[in-house]
Amino acid sequence: MHMTSSAAPRPTSLIRAAGLSYFPIALVARLPFAMVVVGLLTLVVSARDSLALGGVTAAVTGLGTAMFGPLLGAAADRFGQRRVLLCAGLVNSLLLVAIAWLAFAPVPDAAVLAAGFLIGASTPQVAPFSRSRLVGIITRAIDPARRDAVVSGTMAYESAADEIVFVFGPVFVGVLAATLDPVAPVLGAAALAVIFVSAFALHPSARVEAGLRDGAPAPAPARELIRVAAPVVGALGMGLFFGTMLTSLTSFMADRGIAEQAGVVYGAMGLGSAALALGVAAFPARFTLGARWIVFAAVLVTGTLALPFVTSVVAMTLTLLLIGVGIGPTLVTQYSLAAHRSPLGRSSTVMTMLGSGIVVGQSASTAVAGVVAEYLGTDAALTLPFLAATIVLLAGVVDAASAPRRRLRFGG
Repeated sequence: MHMTSSAAPRPTSLIRAAGLSYFPIALVARLPFAMVVVGLLTLVVSARDSLALGGVTAAVTGLGTAMFGPLLGAAADRFGQRRVLLCAGLVNSLLLVAIAWLAFAPVPDAAVLAAGFLIGASTPQVAPFSRSRLVGIITRAIDPARRDAVVSGTMAYESAADEIVFVFGPVFVGVLAATLDPVAPVLGAAALAVIFVSAFALHPSARVEAGLRDGAPAPAPARELIRVAAPVVGALGMGLFFGTMLTSLTSFMADRGIAEQAGVVYGAMGLGSAALALGVAAFPARFTLGARWIVFAAVLVTGTLALPFVTSVVAMTLTLLLIGVGIGPTLVTQYSLAAHRSPLGRSSTVMTMLGSGIVVGQSASTAVAGVVAEYLGTDAALTLPFLAATIVLLAGVVDAASAPRRRLRFGG
């Protein structure tokens, strides 16, 4: 990743440079994003009594995010994150309230689908913007000799934070839907967005984005985004895995009469994932990014091979724990590679491309897995996570085979 600097950064820590309040705000601000897909699925199935419609609604929500997420990233690179986040957060919250009413209203299914698409299109890109913002802070405030290690640790933290919200977001949805009402998760996501996305947008760190400094060079041409193609495909594969895993697990639990506990069992996957993601920063430099991607994607593939043969909830929980070991480090590696290869002035765009890849993969595969589970059965649905994991592994292999034979260095 290219960078310019007018003065040598003074020795400091990222926490001090970003501000201690930054991290809890950025963590909670991404929770609505993690709740929306599962929340809309739960809402529409409850309101319209159609798993197929619920899956399609989740899919068009992901389509909206895939189409407009990178555009929001490009807008943030040009106009700053603050304006983009405040506008997107307000619009998204209003649309979430609207679909909570539309789902039960005597309106055509097309109205629900249109609202779902707009929700996806206006989703505040908190996680990608957080990565971009922190990379900018590292560029300005961290000594060049320490940047590689700090970037690696930052991507590890960010991936662990994503794991926490993406795994426990469905848990919150399940708890709210079971104890209150199927509408509660969607309205809860709207309320969280108003409060915490706004707080993230207004945080002092948003004022000092690298792309907005006086004298900053012009952004690199958009064609240079091809450098992050492999991480984007890998992120898409991870999204496909998340969607197929959650939906096939829901079918597995429904066969045992406890579908409402699917989110809780799904949470087991996040334990190993978050722990290993945080541990990535301790890996030795000789364990290269390319090798990490292949090794941990192989762990993911191995775990998914066992899924069709699992017969009990306990065995499923243990299998998900194993699978989780492969998830966190793989995501950290994909984002670290993207940070290193991000063209000048395109950091927010790149990070939203990866984030959109995850979301569109999750949304589309949720719809596909729902249809497979309904018409072909749970066993067939449980083969889909393996296919998704294979895409992740193949993307890593292709990337390693085509990468230049030199050590990536942040700021080099």
